[in-house]
Amino acid sequence: MLAKLAYHTDVWDVYEDLKNGVTEIAVFDIRTKAQYEVAHIPGASNFPFRLITQDSTGHLDRAITYVVYCDGIGCNASTKGAYALSELGFKVKELLGGLDFWKRDGYPVVAGMASGSLIRD
Repeated sequence: MLAKLAYHTDVWDVYEDLKNGVTEIAVFDIRTKAQYEVAHIPGASNFPFRLITQDSTGHLDRAITYVVYCDGIGCNASTKGAYALSELGFKVKELLGGLDFWKRDGYPVVAGMASGSLIRD
């Protein structure tokens, strides 16, 4: 079970980290640009898993953990994205339930290409 916690996180933990301005994580929406534009987690950047390469990740900070997500249980893009990033040496966690669980738990989403941000309490 401890190993599972090293590779997965849940929406509550990510919401709390984003709300509190934790800088040790970055959130990637691994879906297509079109899907990202419809709705995404505030603060998430769009990085489709098919675009993850050594060159496209050269600017990323290797000291932080990247949280990746896709639509949810029926989508494996987040698994593919997590695998690609980890193969390149990044610390990665997959968001359990993806955007589906995020919305189900009542957390806000934003539309458009801007990453947006959470309003902090």
